[in-house]
Amino acid sequence: MSHHPHIIVVDDEAPAREMVGDYLKMHGFTVTLCDGGKSLRGEIDSKVPDLVVLDLNMPEEDGLSIIRDLKSRTNVPVIMLTATASPIDRVVGLELGADDYVAKPCELRELMARIRSVLRRSTPAKAAADVAPARTAKDHLVRFGTKWLDLEAQALRDDEGNEHPLTASEFGLLKVFAANPKRVLSRERLLELANARDAEAFDRAVDLRIMRIRRKIEPDPTKPTVIRTIRGGGYLFSAAGDKA
Repeated sequence: MSHHPHIIVVDDEAPAREMVGDYLKMHGFTVTLCDGGKSLRGEIDSKVPDLVVLDLNMPEEDGLSIIRDLKSRTNVPVIMLTATASPIDRVVGLELGADDYVAKPCELRELMARIRSVLRRSTPAKAAADVAPARTAKDHLVRFGTKWLDLEAQALRDDEGNEHPLTASEFGLLKVFAANPKRVLSRERLLELANARDAEAFDRAVDLRIMRIRRKIEPDPTKPTVIRTIRGGGYLFSAAGDKA
């Protein structure tokens, strides 16, 4: 039985909302349309969708505060629709944990490609389980300071097994570090390896993201030893936090 991903489209303009909704339905998605933050919250309280497509520029409540609120309560993936040319909104949205964005007026095929790509990233464990040969449980665990990064479940856990929330972009960076231990990685290289599409927006966001990651994994975030800053070079990850 194939699961039809459930997508909530939030846009205060009915024609835009319906156009996106109809297109996604036509491609086999289950769609719920909302006209703003209030109706979105009502929907999510009854059932968390697989993904939210959210217009950032809405009169009653701006998209950024909706993202902040959403992410404080669920880990649902969010794709922003941005009509403004301002990269600042995109950066802030990505910082708040949104997964991607599409400029309005949006090319529907592009929006769908982004949705599929974000859905693939957010459900990797299920997909991988179908095809991957059985591996030992420890293969996909990487030690990051005080935590373990589970590459398959895209989760960060402490020694007691409690999960600590990660945004898709933080996971992307940790995965790059995990694959390149004891290598100095410049911001450009990090962006390239993490497949950041919008280098300009992500560039400024890298340092902020690393700061947030450090708060989660460093024994002492004020004196980082696991992910260290290399002057003029970039960042260097060493699992045990040694001074290599």
